[in-house]
Amino acid sequence: MQQRGENTGAARVLVVDDDPTVAEVVAGYLDRAGYTVDRADDGPTALTRAAAHRPDLVVLDLMLPGMDGLEVCRRMRGHGPVPVIMLTARGDEEDRVLGLEVGADDYVTKPFSPRELVLRVESVLRRARPRPQAPADSGTLSAGGLTVDPAARRVTRDGTELALTLREFDLLAFFLRHPGRAFGREDLMREVWGWDFGDLSTVTVHVRRLRGKVEDDPARPRLIRTVWGVGYRFEPDGE
Repeated sequence: MQQRGENTGAARVLVVDDDPTVAEVVAGYLDRAGYTVDRADDGPTALTRAAAHRPDLVVLDLMLPGMDGLEVCRRMRGHGPVPVIMLTARGDEEDRVLGLEVGADDYVTKPFSPRELVLRVESVLRRARPRPQAPADSGTLSAGGLTVDPAARRVTRDGTELALTLREFDLLAFFLRHPGRAFGREDLMREVWGWDFGDLSTVTVHVRRLRGKVEDDPARPRLIRTVWGVGYRFEPDGE
């Protein structure tokens, strides 16, 4: 464990990986990019570090000894929202889906380019920070019993606040801004999250998670419809 790059006002990133070489390389790149970097090599230590100094983002290895990355992510999220980028040692879709299912905002498969990881960190943090809203996007959005406040990044369903991840929030807000229009998964990756590359299963998982929070019956969605051969469409009246 170590702490690096104590830059005033710098975003704090917690790197959790039991491979000292990987952790050192990742921490070094993030440090040079101007971040304050904490490190932990197991789950309990990561939770202790996060409690002592709440990170702005966590880079979290899935395959940790003892307490795996999925459990660490769950416990961290139990104390409040925090962006998480999951590192997976294998390219299996099951691993990626598991990370996304517990609320990871992004994932990177080992071996990976440290420079690409830094770009992913920048992208996730950029979306996590409050940002000025364009005039067309400044007001609340309402449809199908949902109300989205982009400025406060707050969503309610029939008056009850929903706990959405960063990517779920961005996806829902995008749908409400474009009711009745069908979008392919490639379109959603590019328009919602600014990705020109990536695994399309990321979109599939986020849509499934979002349906689980906004639909009366996620197995028979009325708001977020599947358009076969195209992608998804938001139906504001749920009909």
